[in-house]
Amino acid sequence: MPTLVSSATRRTAMTDTLPAPVRSAGVSGMTPRDYHLSDEEIASFDENGYVILRDRIPADLLRKLQQASTRWIADGHALESESDGDGDYNFATRPSGRVLFRINYLHNKHEAASLELLGSPQMLGIAESLAGADFVPTYESLVFKNTGDGAPIDWHQDAVHPRTHRIFNVDVYLDESRKGAGSLRVAPGSQKQIVDVCQLQEEFGWDAPGVIQTELNPGDVLVHDVMLVHGSEATLANKLRRTIYFEFRSAQQILAEGPWDADFIDRRLRLVALGLEEWRAQNPQLAPFAWNVADDLRPSRADDAEAELRIAHGVHSPGSYCSAGSVATRPNGRPV
Repeated sequence: MPTLVSSATRRTAMTDTLPAPVRSAGVSGMTPRDYHLSDEEIASFDENGYVILRDRIPADLLRKLQQASTRWIADGHALESESDGDGDYNFATRPSGRVLFRINYLHNKHEAASLELLGSPQMLGIAESLAGADFVPTYESLVFKNTGDGAPIDWHQDAVHPRTHRIFNVDVYLDESRKGAGSLRVAPGSQKQIVDVCQLQEEFGWDAPGVIQTELNPGDVLVHDVMLVHGSEATLANKLRRTIYFEFRSAQQILAEGPWDADFIDRRLRLVALGLEEWRAQNPQLAPFAWNVADDLRPSRADDAEAELRIAHGVHSPGSYCSAGSVATRPNGRPV
């Protein structure tokens, strides 16, 4: 079993403090440039695999996202079967029955709040800080646990890659997440290697050395490397907890390593343009994010904006995970 974290990080974790900086951003008097990560935050992200940004999402946009998620979840629950939603709505079988837990491709779900979030300086400042000016939004989804659905999310790494570029998720919390109520556990430093999460689960359960349990409030953002080992244990009678996930990669990483092509990049960058338009429409009194994408990547305006809101992935980057019935494999090649 590889060492997940350094001894110094273990000592920090034992004091129940976060090794990564926690910034309270606020919105009053800030310019778009202020939403870029500091050098300290970037260095800590690279070392620990995550960073927490307090009060990142403005109250008005947070309210819109909470209302939008209510509609998205209701629409998913109205489906007779998962196939009725074209794979956009993911269900799991729990002891209590069939449970909706994930909604993909948020931008075509008839709520403009997700595009406003994508085009906001609060979001794009993070993207440019970690992926450079040619950042590409590659995934967007809502993951949630309904009241009473306390199923665990086993230890996993979202995607495994050669680590020539940063690939990361921006996690926007719409509800509070607390210790003792299934809040996210992270293993600082674990993003630097492929981890046998099956062995981790078998050997330590939820208490691997150096693991930290995070606590977040509505409007907080957790940015995490896609190879950071993370998960959350089962809880009973938990409250509704919703998190919006945006994944970002650089265009250069995609062109060099896949799994997509230049056409996918172009279509995904059109989403950024639409997001910037929506953010400006909703916030005419504020300075917008200055998009510095390379001229050869800057997309042309879409003829049919509605058709551009759902760009299917087709293929996915494999992750490292371990769960009953999974078809994944351990990093050493043994089947799960």
